[in-house]
Amino acid sequence: MPTPAVLLGFVAATITLVLVPGPNLVYILTRSLTQGRRAGFLSALGVEAGTLVHVLAAVAGVSALVAASPTALIAVRLAGAAYLVYLAVRTHRQSAGLDLTSGVGSRPVRLFLDGALINVLNPKVLLFFLTFLPQFVPAGADPVTTRTHLLVLGAVGFAVALALDLAYVQLSAPLHRLLTRRPRFVGWQRDLAVIVYLGLAAYTVLTV
Repeated sequence: MPTPAVLLGFVAATITLVLVPGPNLVYILTRSLTQGRRAGFLSALGVEAGTLVHVLAAVAGVSALVAASPTALIAVRLAGAAYLVYLAVRTHRQSAGLDLTSGVGSRPVRLFLDGALINVLNPKVLLFFLTFLPQFVPAGADPVTTRTHLLVLGAVGFAVALALDLAYVQLSAPLHRLLTRRPRFVGWQRDLAVIVYLGLAAYTVLTV
């Protein structure tokens, strides 16, 4: 098990990293601002469920295999970008009478799965866990100790990241209520979501 000092250092590092805006946070806030707190909460749960998948993949050695194959990394990157484009198209095709701010048309399971898939299909998250978590594992640790440390650190990181994501969603709730009172926002909310999803898709393809 990681020592209290290691856990404290890991939590501090995780908080610092999560507070820096990235694709996951942009996605969660977009859902929150355009569809409300419920959509934001479910999206955050999905994103961090994807984090757990990355942790388990790192522990099982799957992430290392993918990272060692340029073809596999490109495939994951393109799949992630394609899913974001799919989200943009799906949002754009929603009927004109559908009000995104009400959350209608976005089932809880769909919101959760969208968040999870966006995170799982992000190769940068995969590479991040391969380089970040091992820094907090004792040098020369045996395989069992290494896996135990990675699992504990991954669970702690999941809890910290989820708490911060939910805090962002909660803080964005007043802004969502304010914006939904403005007819102009209701008119271009769908376009905003489409632009964000396409921007995230481009970011996924163009960055390593």
